[in-house]
Parts: sequence; C-alpha cells; structure tokens
Amino acid sequence: MREWFYEDQTPSTRIAVEIRGIIHEEQSKYQNVKIIDTIQFGRMLALDDVIQVTELDEFAYHEMLAHVPLHAHPNPQSVLVVGGGDGGMVREASKHDTVNRVVLAEIDEAVINACINHVPSFSVALKNNPKLEIRVGCAVEYMKSLNEEFDVIIVDSSDPVGFAEGLFSREFYTNVSKALRPGGMVTIQGESPWYKYRPMIKRICKDFSEIFPIAKAYWANVPSYPSGVMLFPVGSKGNDPEIPVKEPVEGLRYYSKEIHKASFILPKHLQVEQMEDKL
Repeated sequence: MREWFYEDQTPSTRIAVEIRGIIHEEQSKYQNVKIIDTIQFGRMLALDDVIQVTELDEFAYHEMLAHVPLHAHPNPQSVLVVGGGDGGMVREASKHDTVNRVVLAEIDEAVINACINHVPSFSVALKNNPKLEIRVGCAVEYMKSLNEEFDVIIVDSSDPVGFAEGLFSREFYTNVSKALRPGGMVTIQGESPWYKYRPMIKRICKDFSEIFPIAKAYWANVPSYPSGVMLFPVGSKGNDPEIPVKEPVEGLRYYSKEIHKASFILPKHLQVEQMEDKL
C-alpha cells in the first residue's frame, strides 16, 4: 500500500507527498520533528507536519534567501541566521570569503541534531565550521537583548504559528534594524503569497518600508512549498538590495546576477501597493 505525508495548507487545500517511510521522529520541547524519506523530494524535514526543506529543492530557497543580501552588500563580514536549524542557510553564508563569522540563533536543538544525523546535505556546515557560533534559545528574546551588530541578518523561520509568531512582528523587525550595522541588510522568508498569508505579507512589507531606509521584496520558485512561490521581503540600511555588487560565489545552482535582478520584478498582484488580501 502506498504511504503518504499530508500538509493541510487551508481548510480546502492539502499537499500530498508519497513517502517510503519516516527516518527519524521525536517530540521536542517545542514541536514534532520528522525526517521523512520521500519519493519525489528525497529526504525532507517536517516540523509539526509542515514541510520545511527537502533535498530536491532546498538549494533554491537557501540560495535566494541568503545570496541576494550577501551579494548586494559590498563587504559582509558577520551574518546572523535566525532559525534555520537545518543548516542550509549557514552553509550558503559560509561560502563567502569575506564572511568570517556566522551566528545561528535556533530555538530547537532537536532540529539541529536531527539534520546533522540524517541530512548531511543540509547540515554540512554545522560541523567543523570555524566561522560558526550556535546560540540555542528564543530568537525574539535574543534579538531584544543583543548588544552587537551584524552586516547581514537572515530570518529563516518556520511559519508564524506558536513560538515562531513573534518573528513576524513589527517589534522584532525594529530590533533587527537596531542590530544591523550601517549599510546592513536583512531578508526574511515571507511565505507564499497565494494562500492564507497575503494579509500578513502586505503588513510585513509596510512595516519594512517604515523601518528601513530601503525596503523591497523579491521572489523565487521552490516547488515543495505551498504554490511553489516564495516571497522574500528585504530591508537595507545601505546599498539597493536589487543590485548585486560582486561576482557570484562558485558552485551555485539557482542564484546568478541575472536571477538576482530579475527576482525583483514582481507581477502586479504581488506589488505591495496593489496587493489585495485575497486573489
């Protein structure tokens, strides 16, 4: 009998993925953590039965969320990754020669350990990485009490539910701005603009426009996420994030200078000033 994993996106929309079985499952202090062997997507991390990353397409998500700010910033040296316990964002940030320090602020150590033990393609940079510092704890509280600054902050959070809800608040983004050095940039995963999160996306983009001197949004295609489209709000205290200022690092599979610039060309329905709460 065929076995399936289901993610309920809305009351009338369900994502189904055929699986071979569950490789790892545990109930951490915060959430249910699963590593699942899927037929279409390879190994997949799911938290509370919501797809986070898969071996097939994680490079698209991680490269676009990380490399747009890292290539638009002329000299990023310190990077803070909020969430991202799978390790993919640390992996991408560590590819930049100018980056000498990457701090990973992840609330759930179980996610880090599960990915280290079962999905090395995600987590390769979480072990034996001299650039990396791991801070296990609540990123909202960490950002409130932070007394240092970063060149780039990447918010690779789970969905705005439960403990992660605070990572989508105006207060959090204000604290992020305070933690950015002059010329710094922040990008966040802004969810899919096709389903239930459109009103939140519109509010986040408005918050960014009021908090950061430059605020824009761009998008990428990530097939395993709802609708296959992800939007990424970006705020800058320096350069225009739409313009890459250096050559791409080697070994990338999605990001390029051309894709960087093209990703900021949004369809009319995704342009904030024209975005309606429902399609």
